Amino acid sequence: MTVPPPLFSPLTLRSLELHNRVVVSPMCQYSSTDGFAEDWHLVHLGSRAVGGAALVMTEATAVTPEGRISAGDLGIWKDEHVEPLRRCAQFVRERGAAAGIQLAHAGRKASVTPPWEGGGPVPEARGGWRTLAPSSLPFRSGDPVPHALDRAGIAAVVDAFASASRRSLAAGFQVMEIHAAHGYLLHEFLSPLSNRREDEYGGSFDNRIRLLLEVTRAVRAAWPGGLPLLVRISATDWAEGGWDPEQSVALARRLAELGVDLIDCSSGGLVPGARVPSGPGYQVGFAGRIRREAAVATGAVGLITTPEQANAVVEEGNADLVLLARQLLRDPYWPLRAAKALGAVARWPVQYLRAAD
Repeated sequence: MTVPPPLFSPLTLRSLELHNRVVVSPMCQYSSTDGFAEDWHLVHLGSRAVGGAALVMTEATAVTPEGRISAGDLGIWKDEHVEPLRRCAQFVRERGAAAGIQLAHAGRKASVTPPWEGGGPVPEARGGWRTLAPSSLPFRSGDPVPHALDRAGIAAVVDAFASASRRSLAAGFQVMEIHAAHGYLLHEFLSPLSNRREDEYGGSFDNRIRLLLEVTRAVRAAWPGGLPLLVRISATDWAEGGWDPEQSVALARRLAELGVDLIDCSSGGLVPGARVPSGPGYQVGFAGRIRREAAVATGAVGLITTPEQANAVVEEGNADLVLLARQLLRDPYWPLRAAKALGAVARWPVQYLRAAD
């Protein structure tokens, strides 16, 4: 029997087996109304499942209305959101991929326009909403000042993540990811650049990670023990005095103790103007370090574009999964082409077999 290349070897996370290591990274589509999944989401997610990815993740899906990045974001803060999401998850599963959902709260980076409209803040008078954060520090100079969460507000955030987890299960998702990266609420609590609190949620490392640990415990309790839980982090803020790789390793160890199965390693997003040395695979090293030093599975993301590059990430032990974003926007069928390029067996849909040769 021929041994498949590492990128196309199966991976088991708890009771779920992924048939390869290619994951559709969460990508905001800004195409929802009142949080509801639309036909666009069904086609966007479904076409990438048809294209051969083993795990298809939704975009950042807001656990509260004020947790949306924009008014066009997906949501799962009410029961009515479940059925349209179930339609998407069911189609993904029927195509042989696992269906995953990323739960998120945008914090102080909420209430903005879509990128193609500039991405600027939307004032309350024009349909925006007051943003929330660990401290009353805006993301950019001139942005509206966010409301600093009190203890009751923090508890409500934890409850919202737990409730969203139960709805996600009802919608048929098999993988859960907590979004604690890119300068959104949970990341804002982690970084001393955005968290200036003087209570038990600010100051020391243990205090700054407290909210994420509370959310993780609540989600793990609401999410079945047989299904995997992921957490996406920004491994560094790329800014002096901010969150850094050493803290990421320490956090990953703590998350693994709470039942997190994989750390999805991204970076940046907390402060504007950070100097990011962007280039092919520029974040892979973070995934490799966390995997080695925290003894937890990791996912690598960031300008991974070729089959050979993606395969090397897994083969060299830097990550267990490779998450693709822009490359899968360019080519939803990238996994099928990558399998052929690497000499693996491609799982073509029977409807498309005439194109397999």
